[in-house]
Amino acid sequence: MDEDEAATPYAGRERFWRGREVVFTPVEPDDAELLHHWRADPVATHEIGVWPGSLHELRERVEANVENRDRDDFLVLLDDGTPVGHIALIGEDFADGTAEAYLLLAPEHRRRGLGADALAALTDLAFGELPLHRIEAVTHTSNAAALATLSGAGFVQEGVRRSSCLHRGRRYDNAILGLLREEWEALTRPRSWEH
Repeated sequence: MDEDEAATPYAGRERFWRGREVVFTPVEPDDAELLHHWRADPVATHEIGVWPGSLHELRERVEANVENRDRDDFLVLLDDGTPVGHIALIGEDFADGTAEAYLLLAPEHRRRGLGADALAALTDLAFGELPLHRIEAVTHTSNAAALATLSGAGFVQEGVRRSSCLHRGRRYDNAILGLLREEWEALTRPRSWEH
């Protein structure tokens, strides 16, 4: 490994899909430590409603997910190879044409539009390359940043699961949002393959 590879270890990773400013590379088992670090952020822990757990447990889950045929997990990278987040389609059901979107950005890369770019690229992948008809997303009703990002990507709030999340002894409501293929088709933004 030369000095450049050591400085930017993700720069040489396969570029599977791209948005305006971000690219996706498949998550690998060696990414578990980075994902664990991001999941330990208190804001992320609260907003995605998970505890970071042990690195060993997460590594085992990442290894299992690599073989899991009902999900696609990607690291979100900048063009220079800087990792900025984790995005996934989970619970993919190609018979029904459904999946759930998941997005976690590193704390230092939030509020820069990268989440919106990554989510747009994910929906382009889901509807432009995969046979999906509906993508769902779930977030706390108080997570204004996520709700704005999802709305900007065309997701429509469909309902609320009242008191459905417990975090640090307090109950939270979760918003359920959805994006249908025909709603995605009606969006006037450039598609990922046009970048």
